[in-house]
Amino acid sequence: MPTNTTQLDDLNSIETITPFEETLRKNGIPPLRVMEKAETMQMNIGLLCNLRCKHCHVDAGPDRKELMPREVMTQALRVMTELCIPKLDITGGAPELNPDLTWLVSEATRLNKDVTVRSNLTVLDDERYSHMPEFYAENKVTLICSLAYYSQKDSDRIRGDGVFQSSIKMLKRLNELGYGREGSGLMLNLVYNPGGAFLPGAQEGIEADYRRVLYDRHGISFNNLFAIGNFPVGRFLSFLKQSGNLERYMEKLSGAFNPSTVSGVMCRSQISLKHDGTVYDCDFNQALGLVRTPKNISECSASDLLGCEIAVANHCYACTAGSGSSCGGAVI
Repeated sequence: MPTNTTQLDDLNSIETITPFEETLRKNGIPPLRVMEKAETMQMNIGLLCNLRCKHCHVDAGPDRKELMPREVMTQALRVMTELCIPKLDITGGAPELNPDLTWLVSEATRLNKDVTVRSNLTVLDDERYSHMPEFYAENKVTLICSLAYYSQKDSDRIRGDGVFQSSIKMLKRLNELGYGREGSGLMLNLVYNPGGAFLPGAQEGIEADYRRVLYDRHGISFNNLFAIGNFPVGRFLSFLKQSGNLERYMEKLSGAFNPSTVSGVMCRSQISLKHDGTVYDCDFNQALGLVRTPKNISECSASDLLGCEIAVANHCYACTAGSGSSCGGAVI
């Protein structure tokens, strides 16, 4: 599996940045390894998306054709069953654009897996996918939904014109179905991304602002907010280079390295699966093509997936800066 050498070279050749592996050693932290008991299988089921967001690390968009076939999904569910992995985290692109998403969710639910889908919300505003909110509710799917900011100007600047209003419309619909409502059992979590080359603020404070503004202005409620830093990978890396901010941003990330975050980084507790079945340590390594030993999920046993050393590079500073950042928001 080829590595995205251009992006890795950009990240690893900044002379003012101490290599991430060296920083771990200096802090007395051994090489990172996947835990012997994985909690989550994260499946990127395709790069096709109805949006083309400026911060997207996988470079998803309407022109991408890559979609995970059902055969790969079947193998992933087999591995989840064999290793007793309880959680399935489905991402993309826009997962709804994979025609086998409903089959995957139904099968995982039948196997008693806790299913999460990461939705950009706007795809649900397309009449071809207008049935999906009800489908999600019927299967008690946890939804993690992108809402870059709680104001239209800032949100649309990152994700495209009209995205904010469409997102608000879909959040109201999800609330009507019980999502984000106390006692419903239907979890609705939102994701905030910084609008530029800076770290997110304290997650608790941002969540409080989102909760107040969205309820006061739109009557919208939700369960949790995840503040996720922008990773210097893919489209956001291109922005950093073009704007002359790459070195400064990487210095900011590395300077904010927090050893306390390392034990909780997501790559230690999850298996990340690309649309073609290749196994990675995380979605960001997947975007970079960074893997120690290429392997396909169809050929994997427990010894191939658990206890293995994790491939790291300087983009890992984004997960370990400040309060840390993961697919579930702040690490500490």
